[in-house]
Parts: sequence; structure tokens; C-alpha cells
Amino acid sequence: MSEASIPTTIGRSSPETTAAALATAPGFRARHLPTIVLAIVLALLPLVLPNAYYYDVVIRILANAVLAIALNLLIGYCGQISLGHAGFFGLGAYGSAILTTHYDWTAPSALLVSAVVVGLLAWLVARVILRLKGHYLAMATLGLGIIVTIVLTNEASLTGGPDGMSVGDMRIFGLRLYGEKVWYPVFAGLVVVAVVLAGNLVESPAGRALRALHGSEVAARVVGIDTASFKTRVFVLSAVVAAIMGSLTAHYLGFITPQVASFHKSVELVTMAVVGGMASIWGSVFGAALLSLLPDLLAHFEGFETVIFGVILVATMIFLPRGIVPSLARLLRREGR
Repeated sequence: MSEASIPTTIGRSSPETTAAALATAPGFRARHLPTIVLAIVLALLPLVLPNAYYYDVVIRILANAVLAIALNLLIGYCGQISLGHAGFFGLGAYGSAILTTHYDWTAPSALLVSAVVVGLLAWLVARVILRLKGHYLAMATLGLGIIVTIVLTNEASLTGGPDGMSVGDMRIFGLRLYGEKVWYPVFAGLVVVAVVLAGNLVESPAGRALRALHGSEVAARVVGIDTASFKTRVFVLSAVVAAIMGSLTAHYLGFITPQVASFHKSVELVTMAVVGGMASIWGSVFGAALLSLLPDLLAHFEGFETVIFGVILVATMIFLPRGIVPSLARLLRREGR
């Protein structure tokens, strides 16, 4: 933003006038306008959703979008590969389910405790596995996810084993959250909050440090960035977000199985971040929407849906290697010149 865009207002005017000047500045509009548009679209979307099925589809997209945004901070901005992130999602889901079902905890307290426990576990794990790099790190996180799935499957007395377990309703201040129309604003609000917070983080000094770490960890250390600390913080942050979304999803669905922590779920989340666009918040949102909708859209091609799905993903990575959103944005910038 140039000095000319907010010339004399900031220096000698009231806070209200200063805020108005900032809001009309080109940089402010470019950064916040997409978020405002997203909030408006999500607010108006229920007007065109005809029944509970479409509400459910949108809610699943919104949940995946939050997960993909958090994971993209780790993979896209920090450069650390995680193939076991669904494990944290599953721990959050089962943590809430077990505490509310077997121990009669309230849902909010179960969610909070599950998130804290997952955060501590992620911190302990990060101290060890984030010393690894490349495919070694990917294999370590893959092993972590598999361990979580095995534990959830074998501890049948608590988790119900492979058959899964029921999860009670969530109540907040006496309000019962039940049904797609009630849960929709919760997940919609979380997506907007995730986009805003992730955007602020990326634009902050910490975000610039993460991009430096991704570019060259050695160079980042040379300029004084505590690379181990930053990697650990982002890993813990993304794990806690996954646990919170796992808890909320469990209460929304009312029933969970160990598949919520499966390797397939982890790969799905990574694919959303990569296909949508690495180091792109909006790419994460688009990737979540695309990967959530494609299986249903391809269901008409019975017997070939998996093949077509794979061809689409391969073609995307060949022709749009930076991800769909960053590649299209770069193309539009070129044409605009």
C-alpha cells in the first residue's frame, strides 16, 4: 500500500476516520474482500439448499475446509509433510465420544480436554519426528496415524471396536445442537474464522518466518529463525485444529468408526491441500470443496468413478503443478499485464 493511498487522514484524524481510510485502501480491499464475499455467500446459501442432504454435503465441505487450511499451514507454508493427520482428527472425535458417553462429561468440556490432550501429544511427537525430513518425516507421520487407527480399533471396550460407537448431542448453554440446519452456522462460522486467522498468521512476522523455513531451513537458521520451535508450533496448531474439528464432527454425525482416523482420510486431507494449492488459504477451501464433491458427482459413472477421479488428479498436478488456485491466479495476473 502506498503512502498516497492514505495521505493525511491517519496523522491527524479521529480513530473512526482512520479506520474508514484503511477500509477504503486498495491493500485492505484486496486482502479482506474475498473473506467478506465468503461470509456473505455462506450466510445466503441456506436460502437455496432444498433439503437436509444438501445441508449435510455443505457441512462436510466446510469441515474439510478447516482441516485443509490448518494442514496447509504445516505442509504448504512450513514445508513439513504429514500423512497421519487424520489420527489427530480421530483422537479428537473419540476423545469427545468416550468422555460424554462413558463418563457423562458435558460436550464442551470433553472437546476442550480432548484438544488439550491432542496438543500435548502432538508437542511430544513433534519433538522427535520433526527432526526428520522429506520421505522419512512422511513415513513417521504415516506410522503415527496407523498406530492411532489400530488402538481405536482394538480398544473395543471404550471405542466399540471396528463397529464404532454412538456419540451424544452437544449442548452449549442449554442449547441443543441437533440437525443439519442447526449445525450449518457453526461450521460456516468456523470456516470464516479459520480463513481470517490463517490469513493474519501468514501475513505476520511468524508467517514470513514459516515461508523462509520452507524455502531453506539452513538459510532460515542463519538469519536467526528458531526453526525447530516454529515447526513444532505449527504442527501442534494443526493437530489441535484437527482434534477440535474431530470432536465437532463426531457430535454432528452422532456415530463414528475408526475410519475417521484412517490412512485414506489422511491422504484425502493432503490431497485437498495440494490440489487446491500449496501455501494458499483459498486453495485449501477450493480443494476441500472439489475433493468433497467429486466422488458424488462421479457416482453416475458406475465402475469408472475411481479411474476418472485419479485421471483428474493426475491431470491437475501435471498441468497445474502449483495447485489449481495459485496456478489460475498466476495465469490471470499474466493476462492482466
